[in-house]
Order: sequence, then C-alpha cells, then structure tokens
Amino acid sequence: MPPVLPRFYPIVPDAAWAGRLARVGVKLIQLRMKDIPQSAIAPAVREALLACRAYGCELVVNDYWQEAIDCGAGFVHLGQGDLQKADTAAIRRAGLKLGISTHSHGELDRALHENPDYIALGPIYETTLKVMPWAPQGLARIGEWKALAKRPLVAIGGITLARAPAVFGAGADSIAVVSDVVFNPDPEQRSRDWLASVSTD
Repeated sequence: MPPVLPRFYPIVPDAAWAGRLARVGVKLIQLRMKDIPQSAIAPAVREALLACRAYGCELVVNDYWQEAIDCGAGFVHLGQGDLQKADTAAIRRAGLKLGISTHSHGELDRALHENPDYIALGPIYETTLKVMPWAPQGLARIGEWKALAKRPLVAIGGITLARAPAVFGAGADSIAVVSDVVFNPDPEQRSRDWLASVSTD
C-alpha cells in the first residue's frame, strides 16, 4: 500500500539541516547531499536519521541507496541517473520505500516499471537551483501525471508557499521544497508557515 505522504516535503543538503527542520515539526525530509566524500556518506545518513527519529520525522535518502539500507533508513529517492545504477531489488528486499523523479513520459514509464511508492514530477515552475534540460511542466501536467502514475505524486521545482494552493489544487499530494526554505532568511519560521498552511488547506 502506498505511503500517505505529508503535504510539505523539504529537501536539505546535509544532516544539520535535517535536524533543524525536524525540530520544528516537519515529518518528512529528504537528505540530498552533493559533492560529499564517499567516506562521509554513511556517517551523515546516520546523523540525519538520529536527528529525525528524535522528533518523529521520516528521512528520505537521495541517491545513496546502499548507505540508506546499511544505516536503516525507511525511504530512498532516486533520480533517473541514480535509477540506472541502483539495485532496486535490494532496496525492496531491505523493506525501504522508494520514490523516483520523472520529467518526461519516457521517464515516467521507466519509473513505473519499478513500482515505486511515489512519483515526483518537476520542475513545475522555472527553478534557479540547477540547470534543467526540461521546460517547466506547468500545473496541467500534474493532473495528467497523477492519473497515469496511480500513486502519490510529489510536485517539485520553483514552488513557493504562495504557489502551493494552485499546485495542490492541480492534484499534487505533496510538495517538495528546496529554495523556499533553505534560502529563506528564517528557514525554521518558513517551515512553520508551510506546516500551518498545509494543515488548514
């Protein structure tokens, strides 16, 4: 049975960030670490898991599926490039839930072949976080993807708190947020604002 995802799903760059946001009541956090030495991955995952568990938060490990298994995480998220290298059978045997990023119909078909627990679609809006080879998907694509995926749908890319009602209205089950929290002058308060908003929509 697919998981019921919290509607607010921040993505953070390191374990310290995971602890900061778990502390204010966030219930699902993705740890997406880039340019980290191999030897530092498992310790960072363990640190983030400890912080999240202390506050009743679920940690999703991006990309590093073997470390996610070894450290006892409950979720792993794979991009399309990661999916090519990952042993999804091993992920399933270990009992982890799986999320997969998609940006095109071909990627969606490939993701659904793995029977993931949720599908992510992006970028919904223009994003400055990283260079994207895809044009913004737009709100209409959310409903289309939801119908095709037949499982929880996470929207990502350029989504702010002000844009959230339209994204949920288009059919997203959860919104993954990076810049609107991590680059906010007060990330903890911004997270509280998100939590308050999704609890009343």
